Amino acid sequence: MTVTLADVAARARVSPATVSRVLNGNYPVAAATRERVLRAVDDLDYVLNGPASSLAAATSDLVGILVNDIADPFFGIMAGAAQTEIGGQEGTGRAGGEKLAVVCNTGGSPERELTYLTLLQRQRAAAVILTGGALEDPGHIAAMTTKLAKLADAGTRVVLCGRPPLPGSDAIVASLAFDNRGGARRLTEHLLTLGHRKIGYVAGPLERTTTRHRLEGHQAALAAAGLGDPPSGAEPGSERGERSGEGRAGQERLIMHGPYSRRSGYEATLELLRRAPDLTAVVAANDTVALGACAAVRDQGLRIPEDVSVAGFDDLPFSVDATPALTTVRLPLYEAGARAGRLAMGTETPPPGGISTITAELMARASTAPPRADRGRGPTGAAGPAD
Repeated sequence: MTVTLADVAARARVSPATVSRVLNGNYPVAAATRERVLRAVDDLDYVLNGPASSLAAATSDLVGILVNDIADPFFGIMAGAAQTEIGGQEGTGRAGGEKLAVVCNTGGSPERELTYLTLLQRQRAAAVILTGGALEDPGHIAAMTTKLAKLADAGTRVVLCGRPPLPGSDAIVASLAFDNRGGARRLTEHLLTLGHRKIGYVAGPLERTTTRHRLEGHQAALAAAGLGDPPSGAEPGSERGERSGEGRAGQERLIMHGPYSRRSGYEATLELLRRAPDLTAVVAANDTVALGACAAVRDQGLRIPEDVSVAGFDDLPFSVDATPALTTVRLPLYEAGARAGRLAMGTETPPPGGISTITAELMARASTAPPRADRGRGPTGAAGPAD
């Protein structure tokens, strides 16, 4: 049943005219009254009609692209590629089947994510693209499932780009998920093949799907090499980790969590080197974090890769220009974003089952090398600092 302006007025205990004034913002209304009206709008999930009431059920020319941080190249590249597909042909000077793409910067806030989806719902957006990892919180997952279902019911095409499918939701046209586990596993296997056994890991924020999946890939590689237990929920593997003394407790000691930022990589790497002076490699949650890790290694008077190898993830544009060039995992960010844009516009057929897993490719570069035999000792062979 369609919620009307009169329903909102009854819920807020005000006149329909007052509701209209609050929603249009063209007349002063007391703060308490305004808050009551907006709460009623949210409770009833009221959606403003467009200018033409006869077209109220139709979608608009608006497409929303939700990102955590538009300043982060990871999101900027995907959003830019999607916007190119959504905007249509350049230089025609006229509007045909194109849509207006609006980038919504959530700052990683689950509340803002839901707020933007509500605003896009009220604008009857033609499509919504959600980029990056999702928050693993049951309450937020339930709220997202409900919100996306309402968007889909109103005709909005919902596409996920760079995040896994939403459990229990059939409102999504397509989910383009990166193989974060596989990419992270191949990255750690590369270091193990080089001979590294003492590997620190700077992970992303807790409760993010990207963080968990990349960490699980790292832990799975270590477990297969007998250097720890498999990640929680993984298939049972070798028990050699317990015999080597590098079980789960040893792994967790070499794992630090923090934001996907350079500062986080710097501070976490300093702490890892304090905990394990004989560390020979650091794996960072993404390339930006890896830059901070590189700076921390150098500030401790150590060389990359002669003393400590450093690796990242994503293969952002600057990674190949770092000194030395950064070993990382390439995600086809532009291609994924462009594909998400086409799916949002309905110009590409969704993958079978609505889910597509995008392969991650190892890019082995100069920032990783075999560890020195005497790593953990000072230049003169003296023992390193005590833990």
